[in-house]
Amino acid sequence: MPVLQPAMFSEKQASTPSGFQLRWGDTDYRISLAVPEAGREPGPWPAVVCMDGDDQFRFAVEAYRTLRAEDKVPPLLLAGVGYGASYTRPGNRRIRDYTPTAIATEPESGGADAFLGFLTGRLWPELARRQRVREDWRGIAGHSLGSLLALHALFQEHPFFNRILASAPSLFWDDRALLHRVSRLQHTGAVLPARLFLAVGERDSPSMLSDLELLGQQLAAQPILRLEMRHRRFPKRDHYNVLPDAFRAGLQWLFA
Repeated sequence: MPVLQPAMFSEKQASTPSGFQLRWGDTDYRISLAVPEAGREPGPWPAVVCMDGDDQFRFAVEAYRTLRAEDKVPPLLLAGVGYGASYTRPGNRRIRDYTPTAIATEPESGGADAFLGFLTGRLWPELARRQRVREDWRGIAGHSLGSLLALHALFQEHPFFNRILASAPSLFWDDRALLHRVSRLQHTGAVLPARLFLAVGERDSPSMLSDLELLGQQLAAQPILRLEMRHRRFPKRDHYNVLPDAFRAGLQWLFA
């Protein structure tokens, strides 16, 4: 399947009880919202778009509510981006949307740039139209393949998002192609005014741990100007149960 460019997409909008729906190309994206009470916490608020909204958004919301109850973060607007279909189910397009490069074993892969066009050019303006959204703090959060997309969003010449939560990112994708992208930015003297929170469970796979360590070492050895980074390993956590810890610690560091 060819990589779809934003100009090839049509648009449709429809209301749903838990948020709203946007059509982009051949995909209906289901947007779930967690919005502060405007009467008690008037905006504008920083917003965070969360990948895998069908399966992981509840962890982000629970983490935020805990932090907010403890007054550890300001009011945030969270938007879960989903498909109305869980992992591996028909209609879930995460393999297409979250992968920056195409590989032969996944014919639909490689659509991350087009998906970023949807997030920045269609979804974000719609959030700003519906809610009072701050434009100086723009967050994106993901886990596993979703955090590969979040890192791809950051490592651009002029990134739109500047608060990035990347939990257990799938850096193995296409022979660690993202690390090569980072290297190119480092050699061009890129300036990225952003915060990056990296997280992984200590019981994740050896390859996941070592790949994330490689990224951390690469950024430490040749820092990118104005990029602040925090890297956390969570004891007794694996690839699946690290999510609550990663979201709590990440949201607090990124927005406190």
